[in-house]
Amino acid sequence: MTASTAEEPWPVRTVAMKVAGWIDKLGSVWVEGQLTQINARPGTRTAFLVLRDPSADMSLSVTCSPQLLDRSPVPLTEGARVILYGKLSFYTGRGTISLRATDIRAVGVGELLARIERLRALLAAEGLFDPRLKRPLPFLPRTIGLVTARASAAEKDVLTVARRRWPAVHFEVRHTPVQGPTAVPAILDALSDLDGNVDVIILARGGGSVEDLLPFSDEALCRAISKATTPIVSAIGHEPDSPLSDHVADLRAATPTDAAKLVVPDAVAEQNLIAELRSRTAAALRNWVQREARALEMIRHRPALADPVAGIDRRSEEITRLVDAGRRDVLRELAKQETLVEHLRARLQTLGPAATLARGYAVVQRVVAGTDPEVLRSVDDAPPGTQIRVRVADGAVTAAVMGKVK
Repeated sequence: MTASTAEEPWPVRTVAMKVAGWIDKLGSVWVEGQLTQINARPGTRTAFLVLRDPSADMSLSVTCSPQLLDRSPVPLTEGARVILYGKLSFYTGRGTISLRATDIRAVGVGELLARIERLRALLAAEGLFDPRLKRPLPFLPRTIGLVTARASAAEKDVLTVARRRWPAVHFEVRHTPVQGPTAVPAILDALSDLDGNVDVIILARGGGSVEDLLPFSDEALCRAISKATTPIVSAIGHEPDSPLSDHVADLRAATPTDAAKLVVPDAVAEQNLIAELRSRTAAALRNWVQREARALEMIRHRPALADPVAGIDRRSEEITRLVDAGRRDVLRELAKQETLVEHLRARLQTLGPAATLARGYAVVQRVVAGTDPEVLRSVDDAPPGTQIRVRVADGAVTAAVMGKVK
């Protein structure tokens, strides 16, 4: 058959038959869900069921033989978790889809616990339980969001305890189912409505069986709690109960009453604490002032402050002594150096040429015209006729060399 066009559209029967053919190709499938409606009238050949997805607002019509329900080892009631095996059919006359079930198995508590443990391991591996992701609760929240069942004991406990501890506390309450097939979608809508509009959110529910607490171990709810920007406190069941929401939430409370105590501070206790801290602060301040006053009094009685001029006088006398001692040392050193200079002068005079000449010696120099006189060191340097200059202690004379003396 050619594709449909605006000029050659398909009739409704053709579209319905094609949809029926596509669905028929799916074959038989296993489906898990929660029974929300069971209609099995006596004497009828077909029982009508509604199977709902606990994590989404989706359902599927199911038909089966009434004997299939009667043969179930566990009585099937509305709200029970089941696994169905059957084949989907599309009814072209009504345009609806229905699953014809040939096998129905109730999901037991053991299987539910095993599934919760598998989901727990998966969420832990993804890091949703990481303590570093936990957000701190505000010390004094202005508005608290509360998600719980209408007129429940959990709601009463949270509101009563919180208002007794802090009368000015304000709550934004969202009533939702806390068990059954509609619980998870309703709780997700409440969290989405409260997230970002309150300071902290409390999920509260009383105790119950594993099946009753099953919505709080739902994967979609756990991921929504992890993604929320507002701190969330999980107060589900009693102390032994531990749904997965307790691990994903920012804080786990053993009971709804405990959640109110964790979220709302006790006004009386805080006032008593403030009074005690003020008293301790005042006492510490008084002790510090007294300690510093005693220290100042001790400083005032020290000799340096009692008679400050005495220290200056002592230092003045010491400076005078040091100046006199320095002057004596300088004079002594000068006298010592003068004596040393005199000794050196005497030695120099003794060893000098003038002293030698005074003892009768003479210095003979050869005189050559146009040059400076040269000391005569050898007789060979003064042949006969050489002009010489003879210097003695009291002057000098000139002479001429007559010859060598043998």
